[in-house]
Amino acid sequence: MKRKFNSDFSDRKKRIISEVFRCRAAVIEKPIPSFQVVYKKHRLTLEDLLTLADQSWLNDQVMNMYGELIMESSHHKVHFLNSFFHRQLMTKGYDGVKRWTKQVDLFSKSLLLVPVHLEVHWCLVTADIATKKICLYDSQGNALQKVNILKYLMTEAKEKKHTAFEGGWTKVPQQTNENDCGVFVLEYSRCLALSRPFQFSQKDIPKIRKRIYKELCDCKLHEQD
Repeated sequence: MKRKFNSDFSDRKKRIISEVFRCRAAVIEKPIPSFQVVYKKHRLTLEDLLTLADQSWLNDQVMNMYGELIMESSHHKVHFLNSFFHRQLMTKGYDGVKRWTKQVDLFSKSLLLVPVHLEVHWCLVTADIATKKICLYDSQGNALQKVNILKYLMTEAKEKKHTAFEGGWTKVPQQTNENDCGVFVLEYSRCLALSRPFQFSQKDIPKIRKRIYKELCDCKLHEQD
């Protein structure tokens, strides 16, 4: 771990416990490395964090906790939908996810971020509420035909009686690099939520993985990249 993340884990337990009250994280009292970082409803184990090592595929736990940190940093002007949302939508339709937004008015947000997992590939769909624009950010450029968030949003608008949002949407697909799709999705989300330009490429991914790991342990996004 020290070699992978340039971090000494010998005092990780003390460091995590010291963060409990500041970032509302907690750690299960077990010998290191068996610890858990808890933030709100999210729980990460060391095994989850190890998906950020090398070129491993990120799992849902990492994706969803990082999404929570993104929403906090945007003061909840941006809404990150759970990584299981799209799968449920595709298999059970609108009725299968209707209750997911019971406490959330999506149309009061400025931007929606929808991570999409297609078998062995992550991509990101965004919906700009003000401009009614849907964009696909796919690091491999092959997911356009498999993603349909537009129909969901139109049904949600009808259900919540937001008639102004029932039509007029457009899709603008985007394509960038080919590897580390889960990391790309989180970095797309971070940049979009914080209104930052996409100034990263494949060569920056190892550094981004380390930064995401540290942000998850600190339970907050870092101001500096």
